[in-house]
This record gives sequence, C-alpha cells and structure tokens, in this order.
Amino acid sequence: MSFVVNLALGLLFGIGLVISGMSDPAKVLNFLDLFGTWDPSLAFVMGGAVITAFFGYRLVLRQPKPVAGTSFHLPASTPIDRRILLGSAIFGIGWGVGGFCPGPALTAVTLGSSGAYVFLPMMFLGMWLARLAVASRTAITAA
Repeated sequence: MSFVVNLALGLLFGIGLVISGMSDPAKVLNFLDLFGTWDPSLAFVMGGAVITAFFGYRLVLRQPKPVAGTSFHLPASTPIDRRILLGSAIFGIGWGVGGFCPGPALTAVTLGSSGAYVFLPMMFLGMWLARLAVASRTAITAA
C-alpha cells in the first residue's frame, strides 16, 4: 500500500511541476534575473507551496499516524549549524547555476530536457561526495 501511495503522490507532484512550468530551468533562471527577463511566477508557486504545507502539516500531524506508515518521522534536533548553512548555500548555488531543483530535474528528464541529463548525474555525484565527506569526518572524529 505504501508504494502505491508514494507513487501516486510522486506523480501528483510531477504533474504539478509540469503544469506550473517549474520543470523548465529557464523559469527559475528568469526568476533570478532581476534586471533582465524577470519572471515572478516562481514566487507564486513557492507561496502556494508554503501556504499548502503550513496548513497541510497542521492537519496531518493531528492524526495519530500517517495513512501509509506506522509513525511520523520528524527531526529530533533543529539547530541551525554550519552544515545546514553550507549545504543550503551549495544547494542554492547549484539551483541558480543549473536552473534545476532535484524534483523538477527528475521531471525534466521524462520530458527530454537535455540540461537535466547533465544536471542529474552531477547532482548524484555531489550527493555521493557529500556522503564520503561526512563518512571520512566521522572516521577521523572516531579515531
């Protein structure tokens, strides 16, 4: 059941990305181009997502457990540390340079976007390198 629910939610998310135009990196890059071809539509998409998440989380977390799981998996710790700031900066730079966020990049691959074919392998390489860095740091700290 969980797989079917997750598949349906992923498809819904992907369809929303296509309808909103967020699978097109030019949309993102035009949003960042304040003094050129600025396109404010990304702000409306983000605003809609924030409002939906704000009310959605409040509704869902009132339930004793998720629909497709045994318990909610919420962060146990919420400090804003150097790792959070550095990771956010790297994510933002990658988004600004490539014009893709991970979700829209996956959607863009299904639409045949050549930029996504370059972005996704680099994104996975970056994720792998980050895991290596954390593992090596953990090994050094443990020694």
